[in-house]
Amino acid sequence: MLPPFGWQAVLERWEFAPVVTAIAAVFAALYLWGAWRVGRRHPARPWPWWRTALFLGGLVVVVLATESGIGAYDDVLFWDHMIQHLMLIMIAPPLLVLGQPVTLLMHASRNPLHTWAKQVVRSRVATFLTCPPFVLVLYAATIAATHLTGFMSVAMTNPALHNAEHALYLVVGYLFFLPILGSEPIRWRLSYPIRFVILVVAMPVDTFTGLVLSTENTPMKGMSGPRPAGSPGPLADLHAGGAVMWIGGDAIMLGFMMLVFLMWAHADRVGTASRGWLEAVRTASFDTLVAPSAPARGGPESAPDLAAAAHAPPATAVSSGATPGSDAGAAPEPAVAGARGTIDDDEHLAAYNAYLARLNQPGNRPGR
Repeated sequence: MLPPFGWQAVLERWEFAPVVTAIAAVFAALYLWGAWRVGRRHPARPWPWWRTALFLGGLVVVVLATESGIGAYDDVLFWDHMIQHLMLIMIAPPLLVLGQPVTLLMHASRNPLHTWAKQVVRSRVATFLTCPPFVLVLYAATIAATHLTGFMSVAMTNPALHNAEHALYLVVGYLFFLPILGSEPIRWRLSYPIRFVILVVAMPVDTFTGLVLSTENTPMKGMSGPRPAGSPGPLADLHAGGAVMWIGGDAIMLGFMMLVFLMWAHADRVGTASRGWLEAVRTASFDTLVAPSAPARGGPESAPDLAAAAHAPPATAVSSGATPGSDAGAAPEPAVAGARGTIDDDEHLAAYNAYLARLNQPGNRPGR
């Protein structure tokens, strides 16, 4: 018989799972290697340490949920079983998403791995799997089907199915939170109001599931082994598990709503869609491109650089109402790296128009 469940039991009653430990160790090693490689290739812009901490934290949550005392009691206490489910579908996946492993892979790798990763992320399968309506339905169906049907009783008596359930929660949770909290280079770029609405729509799923379990009159079947001393009876245990899903799930979802709201407010304040590290690199490259060159126009030093532009199509204005003619005689505008945080605003578009106008002035063309 297991000792009474508590913090001491959670920290001391470990059940080693070789597969989980090996997978977590491999992912952690690959992620740390990628962060080290990015820092070595781009010393001025190393991989953010806090993203590394979030990703490793997600792996730690998976290990705690499956190998610590939480995993040791998951087949004898239903309310502990529900804590494990929340950790695997609502806590670990968001941490992994915020770690941006796909972005790290693309920046740490070279061809052909880099090209392959980009093709996978932009493929039709990935686009479908990360489609917001699909992930919302998938999340709701997973929560309802694994808790309100006979699946739970079968999984409790079948170790292989129980482990598959854990993997299902991780995958579904990752796909659900990816377009909401992530900034990976996937097809979908959701506005913050849409992200907030998705969380609001998903929240009643946890509430309804918890309420149904809290009012059930039949104890959960499949709970094996003698119950620890001081634990509630089977029916009270079932109701406690429903309360964990209802109150705990809603509290976690409310926390994500607040996080999205803060991200929304931050994006409005800095004028960016929160593209983060990728956007900073893209802006720096753009600033280097449009910055006025030191040599005099038409000088021999500028001929090699302008030779490549001689075969380019005629310059055209790119939105903001700017025209080539209006910028042709104006002084070159420097890039505005931090004005709004993105290279798609009016200042950067005007700088790009000025850059194109300079390239197409007669005095700048090679051989003139």
